[in-house]
Amino acid sequence: MEKARPLWANPLQFVFACISYAVGLGNVWRFPYLCQMYGGGSFLVPYIIMLIVEGMPLLYLELAVGQRMRQGSIGAWRTISPYLGGVGLASMVVSFFLSTYYNIINAWAFWYLFHSFQDPLPWSVCPLNDNHTGYDQECEKASSTQYFWYRKTLNISPSIQDSGRVQWEPALCLILAWLVVYLCILRGTESTGKVVYFTALLPYCVLIIYLVRGLTLHGATNGLAYMFTPKLEQLANPKAWINAATQIFFSLGLGFGSLIAFASYNEPSNNCQKHAIIVSLINSSTSVFASIVTFSIYGFKATFNYESCLNKVILLLTNSFDLEDGFLTASNLEQVKSYLESTFPGKYSEVLPQMKNCSLQSELATAVQGTGLSFIVYTEAIKNMEVSQLWSALYFFMLLMLGIGSMLGNTAAILTPLTDNKVISSHLPKEAISGLVCFVNCVIGLVFTMEAGNYWFDIFNEYAATLSLLLIVLVETIAVCYVYGLRRFESDLKAMTGRALNWYWKAMWAGVSPLLIISLFVFYLSDYILTGTLQYQAWDASQGQLVTKDYPPYALAVIGLLVASSIMCIPLVALGTFIMRCLKRGDTPPVA
Repeated sequence: MEKARPLWANPLQFVFACISYAVGLGNVWRFPYLCQMYGGGSFLVPYIIMLIVEGMPLLYLELAVGQRMRQGSIGAWRTISPYLGGVGLASMVVSFFLSTYYNIINAWAFWYLFHSFQDPLPWSVCPLNDNHTGYDQECEKASSTQYFWYRKTLNISPSIQDSGRVQWEPALCLILAWLVVYLCILRGTESTGKVVYFTALLPYCVLIIYLVRGLTLHGATNGLAYMFTPKLEQLANPKAWINAATQIFFSLGLGFGSLIAFASYNEPSNNCQKHAIIVSLINSSTSVFASIVTFSIYGFKATFNYESCLNKVILLLTNSFDLEDGFLTASNLEQVKSYLESTFPGKYSEVLPQMKNCSLQSELATAVQGTGLSFIVYTEAIKNMEVSQLWSALYFFMLLMLGIGSMLGNTAAILTPLTDNKVISSHLPKEAISGLVCFVNCVIGLVFTMEAGNYWFDIFNEYAATLSLLLIVLVETIAVCYVYGLRRFESDLKAMTGRALNWYWKAMWAGVSPLLIISLFVFYLSDYILTGTLQYQAWDASQGQLVTKDYPPYALAVIGLLVASSIMCIPLVALGTFIMRCLKRGDTPPVA
């Protein structure tokens, strides 16, 4: 007798699982960067439009497919058409790649969390050199936060060719991160359903605490004014619209198979349309909310750096021209500089090279995303706060909750098709399958703890999913609308939920969303081609900064393999199915 499919204890667990998966690190470290790059408040216009024409429709499509077929990604698409099993396999491969590198972020978050209880924070000051005669040279040329990230955390090599050894401290943190993930997914929906309450809700508690603290920081209003001041000219910039569409697409986690897996554990009568709208709106609202928190911190950091710069200039001029202490202030600085330049031109020209050009706007305009925002910019701001250990521990705890929540979805996309497979599930219990998946991912993930590991992390982060996911979701929409049939799928949904599908969803699925995905696919493909030789940012310890280098041939081969290994699943499985069917009929496939 076939075992009944496990179900969520209640619809709220399902919604929390989707929120925990969708609301991730991208909401905290990529959306604020895009706002900063593409017009502040005006970026919300293309973002909201893309949410309506792309985000909500495609999210609803994946949830409806999972709930209707009641299987993981491979089984769901094979049910729609035997030739489409490769779509689910491609999703599974991409999720495997994502899980392999994504959990290293949780390992870094653990590392920073453990170091957050030191006084002073280890990234707040530069260490002494070997002779104890001054500060470490690399740290002096960079900054204390950059030094702690690149040297103490990553111990980064000068190039991707210098692989180096596995760093045992990050490796232990990675093993801990995978152990936590394993404990969360051990019993399937039974354990995941309880964990998502924490991974979905706790980040909001921390964000609210940070918002209150951020708004009380000196200079926070400068950051918020910078965010909310719209630069309307950016609305004419095609890249603003492309990045808005891309952010919506990847933020919701479309194409990975995780949403299909989660929805497959729903009751068939569940109102997945309502849940798709709720999850989409919460995800986007969180991005805006996180941006307000981030820009208040940005404002504090920028104002602190700007005022520090002014104080250095004031001290330099006071000492160089024997001015009275307290005479020179930020308010009269420009006026006094003009006077000194005209009265003492010779001496002023000698001092000029030592004077920095202090600008609050340039500080605010310094755009950083990804690990640079979380582990360098935020730590730079945190170290200057009162009770910095508390704020550091809260921040990295929040990152952990966001990262683990996303990992629950990533692993579900791999585990659900495996546990749905009767051959595998008849030989291995669910706990053993989960353990094997975590173990394999962890072993491969040790590559990212090597001295060149961060360069490989960037490769996986940049190339493992982008083109593959666009193609996967494009095939998904075409499969539902034109292979399975939109009318047939509409009648299935009505029979399942008792609700008719309105014109909006049908128009988006059949036309608007696929055209948008094709446009994004063409843009990214042409962008890769026009870029020419692919390059990466390497850390130069002698200069204390990042330098651009070309990828070696073997790294380019890995990039090609990452993209092809998932995309080629779709045609290869279709071809294999065709050949198998021909052989079963006793026919031979036609020769081209």
